[in-house]
Amino acid sequence: MEQFLEGKTALVTGSVQGIGLAIAKALGRAGARIAVHGLADPDQAAKACAEIEAAGAPQARFFEADMREPETIEAMMEAIAEWGGADILVNNAGIQHTVPLAEATPAIWDTVLAINLSGAFHTMRLALPTMAHRGYGRVINIASVHGLVASVHKSPYVASKFGLVGLSKVAALEYADKGDRASGGITVNCICPGWTETTILEPQINASAAEHGGDREAGIRKMLAEKQPSGRMSAPDEIAELALWLSAPVAHNLTGTAIPVDGGWTTQ
Repeated sequence: MEQFLEGKTALVTGSVQGIGLAIAKALGRAGARIAVHGLADPDQAAKACAEIEAAGAPQARFFEADMREPETIEAMMEAIAEWGGADILVNNAGIQHTVPLAEATPAIWDTVLAINLSGAFHTMRLALPTMAHRGYGRVINIASVHGLVASVHKSPYVASKFGLVGLSKVAALEYADKGDRASGGITVNCICPGWTETTILEPQINASAAEHGGDREAGIRKMLAEKQPSGRMSAPDEIAELALWLSAPVAHNLTGTAIPVDGGWTTQ
């Protein structure tokens, strides 16, 4: 594979599993050093770094931050700056809490918004000025189909993802003229996955399966039939390939988008 990210450093939040880990591997395969982040004990962090290096990354190093706490994000970004700074920022860390609006407590609201939206705001405000100085930068925010359309019982999550799409559009406009074709420019985009095979869906899958006597496959089929016309889930590796393409030099003029990978969900 062409090493078009050789010499670049990528921070991928929430990259010890799922979509984040898949993206970290893909970027590493193209030559980027990977700043790994997530909720992990030392063994889990070491395992993720080893997997990313085995995929081809020249180096993978774990950085710790609580995405609810701006001061820990600032400390992480400072440490990454000392390591070389993030040329590519993938905000993937996120949580979901499925609950009716009237039962969504202030604590649930604050936690979901802090991790899914404010955390991305803080990494972006700290990373983008350096990207602009270098003339190359990629911000890829993993939003959701729920950054484009709503569903019941997901008010904090939907609000956070709609906010992330809006934040990304503003940043895309502010940095659109930084750099040039030769340097690669600065782009800010969202990827909006529909149903994807990740652990964040487990509570919903289990609830749907319970309606079918505990049949997991039947529960998944019901979820897909309700929303995703293709009838297929996406795999994390498929989302990763889109993130990789968005990081390539050829993508210098694609910015401010929210790209759904949803089997036709948002087309309806």
